[in-house]
Amino acid sequence: MRIDKPGGGGTNEKTRLPEPMDLLFPKWQRELFNTILDEEKLKADRDGQARTAYSLRHTYICLRLMEGADIYQIAKNCRRSVEMIEKFYASHIKTRLDAAAINIMRKKKVAKELRTGT
Repeated sequence: MRIDKPGGGGTNEKTRLPEPMDLLFPKWQRELFNTILDEEKLKADRDGQARTAYSLRHTYICLRLMEGADIYQIAKNCRRSVEMIEKFYASHIKTRLDAAAINIMRKKKVAKELRTGT
């Protein structure tokens, strides 16, 4: 099934509607990732090195650490050991980290709210 593109600007360009058996992701994930990076001009980082899916995980871990997130929860979510995070991820941002804020156990808000009924 085909329909006209909305706002086509007078072109005869047609867009194909998805069929029930179409793949959700018709291309390989790597191709999709690289296409997005190319379109947004983010293919290389500030040092000129190519971005990869791994670099997104690295960025996520570093940002969470700088926010003061629990390092044990980050390790669990990212399937990394605390030692690996301390050695490879936190080592180059150590001047920005507050160690007292990282290595504390925080209470779960959901359990507290359920008990008090608020």
